[in-house]
Amino acid sequence: MASESLADLDEIIHEPSREFVESTNVWEFMQTYDIDDYEELIERTTTAIDDVPESGVDWFWDELVDYLGIEFYEEYDTVRDDSGARRAPDNASGETASHGGPQFTDWYPGGEINVAHNVVDRHAASDAERRNKVATIWEGEDGEIREVTFHELHRQANQVANALEERGIGTGDTVGLYMPMVPEVVSILYGCFKIGAIAVPIFSGFGVDATATRIEDPECSVLVTGDGFLRRGDPVTLKETADEAIAQADTDVESVLVYDRLGASDPDTDLSIPMTDGRDEWWDEAVATQSDDYDTKSLPSDQESMLLYSSGTTGKPKGIVHTHAGVQTQCAKELYFGFDLKPADRFFWVSDIGWMMGPWTLIGNHTFGGTIFMYEGAPDHPEPDRFWEMIDRHDLTQFGISPTAIRALRKQGDEWVEGHDLSSLRLLGSTGEPWDPESWQWFHETVGGGDTPIINISGGTEICGCFLMPMPINDLKPCTLGGPGLGMDVDIVDSDGESIEDTHERGYLVARDSCPSMTKSLWSGDERYLQEYWSTWDDTWDHGDWAQKDEDGFWFLHGRADDALNVAGRKVGPAEVEGAAMDHDAVNQAAAIGADDDTTGTAVVLYVIVEDSWDDRDESQESRAAEPRDGVEASDDLREEVREQVGAELGKPFRPREVLFVEDFPKTQSGKIIRRAVEATYEGEDLGDLSSIENPAALEAIEDAR
Repeated sequence: MASESLADLDEIIHEPSREFVESTNVWEFMQTYDIDDYEELIERTTTAIDDVPESGVDWFWDELVDYLGIEFYEEYDTVRDDSGARRAPDNASGETASHGGPQFTDWYPGGEINVAHNVVDRHAASDAERRNKVATIWEGEDGEIREVTFHELHRQANQVANALEERGIGTGDTVGLYMPMVPEVVSILYGCFKIGAIAVPIFSGFGVDATATRIEDPECSVLVTGDGFLRRGDPVTLKETADEAIAQADTDVESVLVYDRLGASDPDTDLSIPMTDGRDEWWDEAVATQSDDYDTKSLPSDQESMLLYSSGTTGKPKGIVHTHAGVQTQCAKELYFGFDLKPADRFFWVSDIGWMMGPWTLIGNHTFGGTIFMYEGAPDHPEPDRFWEMIDRHDLTQFGISPTAIRALRKQGDEWVEGHDLSSLRLLGSTGEPWDPESWQWFHETVGGGDTPIINISGGTEICGCFLMPMPINDLKPCTLGGPGLGMDVDIVDSDGESIEDTHERGYLVARDSCPSMTKSLWSGDERYLQEYWSTWDDTWDHGDWAQKDEDGFWFLHGRADDALNVAGRKVGPAEVEGAAMDHDAVNQAAAIGADDDTTGTAVVLYVIVEDSWDDRDESQESRAAEPRDGVEASDDLREEVREQVGAELGKPFRPREVLFVEDFPKTQSGKIIRRAVEATYEGEDLGDLSSIENPAALEAIEDAR
């Protein structure tokens, strides 16, 4: 919706009935605390007012713990401490940082908690009805269906915990999860939580380079993976990619646990999966043989729980550090209030465990003993109605999906939706990228029947949750994100950091305060963390999105204000794409930009300068540029090779839509490629100020390349 004006989105499409409003969890919360309307709710839970005991961010996050029944082993001393005195050692320098303010807020200090206790242990220890309730329904692409109860999940998570400890994993150690979407990913995640290990989920669609980075940076000594999964009826092997990534990563992976999804452990199978003696073990031998008893560890509130990676505009991906108390409170809050979670609900969000929405779905639902649905395969296999068929078959109540996927399914035609009973749906969800109004309305009317609210949310890996999130009690305009999430003190500012929220101008989305789930820093250390998020304005989190609030109070996003490429809701840094392209012997330099795309929202467009050959694969882009070689012949074959190179290293979603050959890039005096100018030239937009471009003639080559 980056190209849409607010005038195009000015009609209220959804108005919840009074009966529905008064049935919601958020309405009950409002009645409990004598809150009259939505505006008062947001003010009460987001506006930090000093020395007022029942107002603001502190009041909400303190009250939330008891209200949602989140259990601590040891009660916390105070809801937060922002003095900076309790900061953990910097992973890069080893020194202890001390920095007061929202940058390093310590939430729930003195408390002890474990996510695993809240999401599985206490349910399994309850009455028969609760422990035998289905925690996970899984459907394979081939139609196989499995159900896992909380009792079974508890036993398997304990086996994972014992298997990890047997291999030397303890509190603070990292464990990589490069897994197909099978039910076992849930027990692996919770098993890590139980022993205090830091789970490192890795997207199963990543190629070798992206996977190797996410193994090497946190120094994972154990990797849990699978033989593969099914995609459009064919087996896709995962283990070979894992092996290549391990070989490439500059760290010692001592143990690889391999789950058998495709039957590769059967000696009579035709599927051959390489296994390294002394390192690799099949799941049935390494995990399933373990004791199913384990005493979950009581951990400090700020103990690291997960390391989620997010791509930036420059440099390697950022390791986002999350804590047990942080993800527990944030995910539970958002599922309970935003998605109105009820005991009988069956929740389905289309996501891999390697993306934030995977753990978010699991933790948020399982806190309340809810049932989640998982699907392994492609959305259009064997036919484009696979999602609608599964919603009908399993009576799913919440369905979350990216705008990109809806755009693709919409193109298949309404007839694929018709004939399926979708009346079980109570709420729809979306995240990851801006909508276009036509697709939003199709989702609302054709899938949701015209009376199901779309909870369109936006936040990020950095907070494992949402800055913006409509409540189910809200009226909705197409594409809106409603307003601030509960307990999230957000604003829209101009380039000077002054609030323009109420002027209805487009500006930068920022956070004025911390929240429990905000990353405690970056794995690489505090310096990059402060530079990435807190360096634009004093004590203000710069999220990097263009935002706007209309005259009726509806908030909208207009895409990224930085260079990150948001492809089908998955972010990748231009530097990662460029680095993958330059691993091709013929590529000297590269510049990746994002372009509007009807299906994926954003598509990668790659400009390259080619050379005869380059044998030193460790050379940087800058050093290559210093000594350019004579260009080789640009050809369609080379163009396809470069596309496949990027796809192989980063995953198919990030294959460039176009590869364009040029002889020069617009650069600053320091030699930095000005991607903004490249993108503006490609899109035919106003180039703006060209004073920083050392060689403006290069723009002609960019324009002629199309």
